[in-house]
Parts: sequence; structure tokens; C-alpha cells
Amino acid sequence: MTKLIKGTTRRGALKTLAGGAAGAASLPLWARFADAQTSEPIKVGFQVHRTGIGAAYGRWYDRTTQAAAKLINDAGGINGRMVEIVAEDDGTDPKRGAEVVEKFANQHGCDVGFGTLFSHVVIGSAPRAGELKLPYFVVSEGHHVASGMLNRYTLQPGITDVKSQVQAMAPYVSENLGKKVTMVFPDFAFGHDHRDFFTSAIEAQGGEVLEHIAIPPSETSFTKYFPKIPRETEVLYHVMVGPAVLTFVKELGEFFGPSRPEMFGFIDSLEAVDLASPGLEYLNDTYFWEGNPRHAQEDQSEFDKFFREQVGVDERGASVSDATDVSTYAHMFGCWETLYTLKAGMEACDYKGPDDRAALIEAVEAMTEMPHSNEHPQGAKQFNGKTHQVFGHQYISRVEDGFLKRVHTTSIEDTFYPDEVDYTTQSF
Repeated sequence: MTKLIKGTTRRGALKTLAGGAAGAASLPLWARFADAQTSEPIKVGFQVHRTGIGAAYGRWYDRTTQAAAKLINDAGGINGRMVEIVAEDDGTDPKRGAEVVEKFANQHGCDVGFGTLFSHVVIGSAPRAGELKLPYFVVSEGHHVASGMLNRYTLQPGITDVKSQVQAMAPYVSENLGKKVTMVFPDFAFGHDHRDFFTSAIEAQGGEVLEHIAIPPSETSFTKYFPKIPRETEVLYHVMVGPAVLTFVKELGEFFGPSRPEMFGFIDSLEAVDLASPGLEYLNDTYFWEGNPRHAQEDQSEFDKFFREQVGVDERGASVSDATDVSTYAHMFGCWETLYTLKAGMEACDYKGPDDRAALIEAVEAMTEMPHSNEHPQGAKQFNGKTHQVFGHQYISRVEDGFLKRVHTTSIEDTFYPDEVDYTTQSF
């Protein structure tokens, strides 16, 4: 379980419902475990990208969220109350994102908001969550939370941010692949994080970025951008998102032909894409960052095995019922881990309802160590309550005959950087 700095309180023993043990045993699970004060569910507003450029992520964020919620409910819920996932599609759109947050608070009566991925949607939604005093647990990776640009009601406790990721990756890239880098990234906040933080990180290793190539996230053809890649490039750093990622990597291969620089990509460029897809053979011997290794490794942990079984993902990261339905495995664990962090926070503050929202945030801010476990299957983590950001291991994998083999694991300490904000000093 998550370790807390402060002492925690736990809900007392649950009272037996009237009717005796025999009658209680015949009741549904929620009733048998219900708190004496209320049997109302805890409503988690799930802001999901069902449509728009984030739809592939949204599909798997949904499956992961539903699997975690089922496990939590099967084990008695949170403080004896069932968890109800209230899903709303934000269309991967910032304006709709803010409207969804408002619906959670004013229409659905949700206790918290949860799950947002794309950074521009988080940035468009978080201010409204703050105004409505709705705890907003995002699963995004953007540096917007830890940078201090948001508010005390917005937290990212289940997935690491880009700044920590690229800082941990840069030494490996510099020492093993090259120092003259060209970057290709999406032209919005997430891509700008990569641009800014990897540029600084590689310069700290004695390297340089020769060219920044920003591509609109709605782009469907990419060949026109590739002539901008300087000939002296030693490493092509690529990260792309959206439904056209397969086109992106295929056209990249066609452009370079048999001669290419070393390639280091964030697996975002291939999330939800089968590595065995025709046209991707050239990716052999290239490298990827993975938030969680898609392909089960030889030393697979029992926790990763459990997570795959519960979410319905096979050893290659595809749906067990459809091998062509490839997951967003490097990211979706964040929904699972965030829900379990939310559970731990609510239990620590004895959460009863919206009046306890501030206490919930304070309970999560008090968290520190998150051990590798079924609740945290991606790996051990360290949460920084001041910046509302979690830090954890990062993984580099090399493509070997269509298999993503992990070749490097960073330490958690590799991902640390100086605090840029202290949200705990802000009022509620």
C-alpha cells in the first residue's frame, strides 16, 4: 500500500446490516459492505477521449479504469462504498473538456474528476475544476501540473511527466546513440514539453539539437516535413500522437530507405499499433522509451502479469480477444494506479462526501513511497506532495525482430528535478 508521511485514519469496523448474518450473506456485495451512514456510491467522473485524436488511448484508458474499479468493488469498495465510474467523452477537445468537468460537478454530483490524457485538454479543463473545487486526478504526462501553472485541485499521482522522462533518457541517448539530434514532435503542449526539456537535457550531456520539427497533431501525411532533417543528424528523436501514427512511422521509413540515423522514439509514435505491421521492418535495431514495456519481458513481475490478466492484455500487449487490437500499454497503467491512489487517499482521510474534498487532497499530498505491487504494477514510485507529481522508473527498449526488449531501466532518482511550485501553500 501507499506509504503516508502523516498518520492515517481508517474507517471503523462495518456494522452488520439488520436481518442477521444469513440475510446479509444473501445481499449484493455493495449492501454487505455498505457503511452505516450511506450506501451511496463514490462517483468518479471519468473524462475519457472516446473521440478525437485521443480515441485509441481513450478506449484503453476505459478498459483499464473499468477493470480497476471492478477489483476495488469486489474487495468492498472504498470505505465500504462502491465506486461508480461516470464517463463523459470530451472529444479530446479543451473546450469540451471544461464542459465535462462542469457536468461532473453540477449535473452528476461526482466526488472527483479523473483520467484526462492529452495535455491541451488538461490545461483547458483544470482551471474549471479549481473553480468548482473538484479534485481533478489527471493521467497525462505533461509537465503542466508540476510546473505550477494549474491549481491545488489538480494532481498527477499515477504517471510520470515528460520532464522527468526525458531527463532520465538523455544520458543513454548521448552515450549510446549520438549527440547531434533532430527532434520531430506534435505542435501542442505535450510536444512542446519534449522540445524544451529534451533539448536542455541533451545539452547537459554535451549534445545539441540541430533542428526542431513541429507537426500539427491533426496531420495525416508527413513526408513534406522530413527534408528539414539535417544530413549531419546522428539521432532522430521522434514522438507522435493521434490516429495517423502508423502513417508517420511508415513514411519515415520510406524517406530514409536503407540509410538512416540512429532512431530514438517515444512509444507514443506506435501506441495502439502492431509492431509487426507491414512497413515497420526498418524499426529493427531502433530504440523506444516505454512507460511500461508492452511486450512481457523474461523477468516479468507477478504484478505485471496480474495487471495484464485483469485488463485483458496478452504478452505482446494486444487484447486477448483480438490480436489486432493493440493497447496503449505505455500509458494506461496510469489509470489503474491513479484509482488505487485515490482509494488510499479516501481511506486515509475517512472520506464521506464533497465536504471532505480538501481533506482528500491533503491526504494524497502526504503520500511518499508507492511500492511495486498489484496496485502499482508499472513499478515503484515516489510522490511529491508539493508539486502534485509522481516520479518513477523509465524504460528504454530496443526493437529486436519485432520484439521490444528492455535494455535500460532508470532509477527513480534519475527522474528528479528541483521543485517549481508548492501547491500545499495555496488555499482551498
